[in-house]
Amino acid sequence: MSQWYQFLSTQGANIQDGNIRFPHAAQTEDSIITDLSHYGLLSLEGEDAVTFLQGQVTNDVKKLEGSSHYSGYCSPKGRLLALFFAFSRDNTLYLQFERELLEAIAKRLRMYVLRSKVVINDVSDLYVRIGVAGEQAQTILNVHFDNVPEAEYAMTQSGEISLIRLPGTLPRYEIISPLAQAEALWLSLSQHLTPANHEDWNWREIQAGIPAVAKATQEAFVPQMVNLDLIDGINFKKGCYTGQEIVARTHYLGKVKRRTHLAHIASDIAPAAGDEILDSNGTAAGQVVRSAPHPDGGQSILAELRLESVETGSLNWQGKTLTIQPLPYPLDK
Repeated sequence: MSQWYQFLSTQGANIQDGNIRFPHAAQTEDSIITDLSHYGLLSLEGEDAVTFLQGQVTNDVKKLEGSSHYSGYCSPKGRLLALFFAFSRDNTLYLQFERELLEAIAKRLRMYVLRSKVVINDVSDLYVRIGVAGEQAQTILNVHFDNVPEAEYAMTQSGEISLIRLPGTLPRYEIISPLAQAEALWLSLSQHLTPANHEDWNWREIQAGIPAVAKATQEAFVPQMVNLDLIDGINFKKGCYTGQEIVARTHYLGKVKRRTHLAHIASDIAPAAGDEILDSNGTAAGQVVRSAPHPDGGQSILAELRLESVETGSLNWQGKTLTIQPLPYPLDK
């Protein structure tokens, strides 16, 4: 990816240890363009790829052709090891997730391949992934692409470039492009969009209610605790997969007692994934799922919380009060 990083540095980015920073933080009203190389990307190829992955993840891999979805990867105890954004193109499956988890998850998946005809590769540096978000995003993309997807999770193809409409009330898209075409695309789009940092993109992900699994929170959550079922990341009719019994039992045997909420904290310090959230009695009420600075100040977080704690009292992180805000989807689906 060094060539891509060199290109971004000519566009004003400061790059240290793979962390790409542009000089100005994006504002809430800005339509942005963002490099998404902080996510890792695995490819799965081979005649058994679909069957193999179907037995590993919470969502229905057979429905991925020409589309995308979120999907959980669980331990046998039904606890999330990773949360994938999955899509398919050219008879190849792709799994995008936190880059810090990539090596360990790739190793674990390969352990279960056995005799299946599946090849799993790290292609994080083979494809440039670009995020575009904001009220003007679709209008600007319409100038560059003949077919911009309108439905959430829909994917269109323009030559070797894929374009995916991401979920959320704010228009958001991901572009997957070979390096050779990505530079010209960035140059053209950035004339109309504000170059933004990873934190700017993560804040928009949080506003869309999209959870994440980090190294610090692996095996901390059953998928429903981070609302994976509410963003259509679980298919309860697809059949068996690792951890399926626990996930299904949680679904069919009663109301989920813990959910992930959107909140704001008036703090200059960003909470870390896995940080504890306390109630007014100093009792653990949940933990931080992900966080990002709010463009207007403070921190936006997704926090996994006991529902009774949300209903009965004040919640805080390191003494800073959580102000609970509405998610773009209902918690009682």
